[in-house]
Amino acid sequence: MAPTDRNNPKRAASSESKYSLMEFMKEFPDDATCLEFLWRTRYSADGEHADCPKCETERVFKRYEMTTRRQAWTCVSCGHMLYPTAGTIYHKSSTSLHLWFYAIYIMSSTRSGVSAKTLEREIGVTYKCAWRMMNLIRNQIITQDDDTPLEGDVEADETYYGGKPRAHEKMTRQERYDRKVPVFAAVERGGRVRAEVIEHAGFGQVHPLVHEFIKDTSRLFTDESKLYNGIGRKFAEHNTIKHSERIYVRGDVHTQTIDGFFATLKLGIRGTYHAVSRKWLQGYLNEYAWRYNHRDDDLAMFRAMILRSACPR
Repeated sequence: MAPTDRNNPKRAASSESKYSLMEFMKEFPDDATCLEFLWRTRYSADGEHADCPKCETERVFKRYEMTTRRQAWTCVSCGHMLYPTAGTIYHKSSTSLHLWFYAIYIMSSTRSGVSAKTLEREIGVTYKCAWRMMNLIRNQIITQDDDTPLEGDVEADETYYGGKPRAHEKMTRQERYDRKVPVFAAVERGGRVRAEVIEHAGFGQVHPLVHEFIKDTSRLFTDESKLYNGIGRKFAEHNTIKHSERIYVRGDVHTQTIDGFFATLKLGIRGTYHAVSRKWLQGYLNEYAWRYNHRDDDLAMFRAMILRSACPR
């Protein structure tokens, strides 16, 4: 076997990673490289020419050294400035772009998420800064970007998050139920998932989402919950599985795919974040749905995320 070049490490062919730390450090070694990436992605493919809004034509832009350290390129004809970070999650942030990009890399390279406390230790910022960075990444970049209806064989189900009493609390079953946050989700077998926090698990909330999330030519698979009574008439086929009778699979009739997504979501939140409030739960749903939907992409999740981060909010 040929000796390994320690000065030029490479990702092993057997690695499941599609974008390693070595590749990240090579492509984005410093803050200037990250800023140049945003400039070329947003305005100038060649790094020099861009459309000037003031001149209303393509002009040459250059970056000049300024005492104010503005992250801007200036039109050599009229002096108009373009700011690559304006309108993005990096807007008016004093945190290094290199740290921003590394935070995105960390969030894209983990399967079960990473906490703000871990990010604080990793990049050396305050907890408040780390939480703000992750909150913006989660709610502005890692969103359920494809809102087209699911089709084919689609499983739908609802679940409940939270509501577990603390050790010193004594709660009735109804009180525990009232504290739980209902979540509805639908998933294509072998495809995408869509998930949303709902106010309550009733016909008025669930039925509109079923019709919004799922194409009417699909085969629908649910459990025997009364929530889905009568809804099958609007789909090509509706199959139910009776969990109350301890039947979980009958041929190709099951809800194992959506149950697997819910298990990943709950285990990830419990193990990484420990607890999430109703206010922020949709953001965490988006994060786990993003990973699920992009799990087989040839384009690395990190690259997809930084490309989206360059888009104005």
